[in-house]
Amino acid sequence: MAAHVDAGYEQSIALLQKLVDQNSGSMNIEGVTAVSRMMTPQLEALGFKVTWKPMAATKRAGHIIAVHKGKAGAKKLLLIGHLDTVFEKDSPFQTFERTGDTAIGPGVGDNKGGMVVMLAALQAMQTAGTLKNANIEIVLTGDEEDAGDPIDIARADLIAAGKRADAALDFEGLAVRGGQDMGSIARRSSNNWTVTTTGKAGHSSRIFSEGVGDGAIYELARIISTFRKELPEPNLTFNVGLIGGGQSAEVDKDGVRIAVTGKTNIIAGTAVAKGDFRTLSPEQTTRVRDKMTAIVATHAPGTTATIVFEQGYPPMAPTPGNVALLKQLNGINADLGLPEMPALNPLERGAGDIGFVAADTDGLVGLGIASTGDHAPGETADLSSIKRQATRAAILMSRLSAEKSGR
Repeated sequence: MAAHVDAGYEQSIALLQKLVDQNSGSMNIEGVTAVSRMMTPQLEALGFKVTWKPMAATKRAGHIIAVHKGKAGAKKLLLIGHLDTVFEKDSPFQTFERTGDTAIGPGVGDNKGGMVVMLAALQAMQTAGTLKNANIEIVLTGDEEDAGDPIDIARADLIAAGKRADAALDFEGLAVRGGQDMGSIARRSSNNWTVTTTGKAGHSSRIFSEGVGDGAIYELARIISTFRKELPEPNLTFNVGLIGGGQSAEVDKDGVRIAVTGKTNIIAGTAVAKGDFRTLSPEQTTRVRDKMTAIVATHAPGTTATIVFEQGYPPMAPTPGNVALLKQLNGINADLGLPEMPALNPLERGAGDIGFVAADTDGLVGLGIASTGDHAPGETADLSSIKRQATRAAILMSRLSAEKSGR
């Protein structure tokens, strides 16, 4: 398998260039669909039955679902990646450029490099004869960078695949710290919230007086300040990303702008803040939501406040099953003469699609290409990492596929 990966290195890079040069920003329906058409024959050549699942209901392109049936009773593996990037058609960053074993380009790391690693690993398994017995389902979402709404439709197929799987392997980028490859057994959630406050508008000379109260902006400031004091705990971050208030405050349809009117001598009648919070487990998510709700419910005089949560990406907690998968991967590293991969601090990794299956199956993240500067112009991939990542993945999938399913 290692020899096959090495021999196919240039072929993998050629495919990567083709994928990167096709824009597939999450909102570029035609572009994401075009990338799916590039991936489909690659998977069909490996014996997968490939289905394109349109997602018009969520205003996104759709997902690839590919199934390879192997030996009955053997472990079922779920491989996760995504077709889309953060770079839309109007981005100035559009093309693949290679210098030796380094390349820059939109999505070269996240996640087109990951899909190339996945294919190289599967091709190596086919050559070695280990793919024929493997039960593998692949879900390549078309909206990982900007999930469609409603999320329960957008992720229904992925969630269903997770319930069928014994293990999930996510081909997002390899984390490298100080020159050392890291294993990822956890990802934090991403949850959005909106706080809206109201106050009794009036002349500013009566602020804080009986019958008038504190006004909407002071109430919002109280809430945000209390979040800062009372919410902190390990593995939690929470942020205020947008805020505005005055005589009026209207959030636009995209939720990224607030139009505000007011005067210095008018008590604010309304205020709005939007932000997110990230947790490491479902239990932590519930606990933090309850704390935030309780803080919002304690109103300053003359004010009201509400908080609304939006369902986001669930967390992937560092379960014993995930730890065991990393231990198995490190056994492969030992066999290959590669250094052991320590577990990455989950604070250093954002949310991702594997969170939707983490409650149902064991998982590993970071089986894709090593890259830096993801999500920004100049995103750069270490092409040489394709070799060790595809080899690791091919051996891991081969060994897992030889084990008995627990489903």
